[in-house]
Amino acid sequence: MRKLLPAIAIALAGLSGGIPAVSAMQAPAAAPPPSPYSYADVADLATAAPMAIHARIASATALKPERAPGVAAGSSRFYVEADVIGLIRGKGPLAARISYLVDLPLGANGKPVKLKKKQPVLLFARPVAAGAAGSTSTNSIRLVAPDAQLPWDPATEARLRAILTELVKPGAAPAISGFANGFHVPGTLPGEGETQLFFDTATGEPMSLTILTSADGSRRWAAAFGEIVDGSAAVPARDTLAWYRLACGLPRPLPLAKLAGTPPEDRRKAASDYGIVLGALGDCTRTRKPPAG
Repeated sequence: MRKLLPAIAIALAGLSGGIPAVSAMQAPAAAPPPSPYSYADVADLATAAPMAIHARIASATALKPERAPGVAAGSSRFYVEADVIGLIRGKGPLAARISYLVDLPLGANGKPVKLKKKQPVLLFARPVAAGAAGSTSTNSIRLVAPDAQLPWDPATEARLRAILTELVKPGAAPAISGFANGFHVPGTLPGEGETQLFFDTATGEPMSLTILTSADGSRRWAAAFGEIVDGSAAVPARDTLAWYRLACGLPRPLPLAKLAGTPPEDRRKAASDYGIVLGALGDCTRTRKPPAG
């Protein structure tokens, strides 16, 4: 037995000496790829659709042009049957297999693209009325836009779920429907001033912007969704529901006609302050058209 101990010790030393080398060769885990769709792309669909479905394509048939009226040039219409993996948003029963129509761009060869069997997708839809009065079909849906089918990936689903979580929170920022009125008042010191702008929303809840200018010319602003106007509120972070409502919903430019009755210099100052807000929000980046209406 004593003669074996040195051999065992050497073997163990070799193994322990080799462990760091193996660990050093292990590459760090790659970060998952980001969603190919912008926050606004997903929010456009999520806010328009009462149903969001994770499904897997079972079959897809390209319809002939005569059976697909109204298809946009450069697109083709498909009749799709898909197996439901999960109902991310929506109420009521839903069949295990559903059907719908979707319009997709033609391929590079000018022909309808191939929708692969078992391809996972995200569907943004409404229920379809069934035969009985007031009832809805459980095995067919209508997309909220002709192309409201996105290829599924983990990042896009995560972004969708984050948006839906914000949408159901109390006091969630509503869609902006137009500019109501506003004003600018100079401050007590030269260069100081305050602009307040008020907007209409889809829910009827008030929404306002407050822009404060200091005597040194610096400006800070805040948005308020609700009755309380808080000039010290935090600026909405990018890729949040409040940011989306502002960046994608505020009119461009400010309708100065609705500031009629105020001095021209105050109107110009209000427009300048409004430009500061738009610049801070940045572009509402989209890679696809939002659903109509």
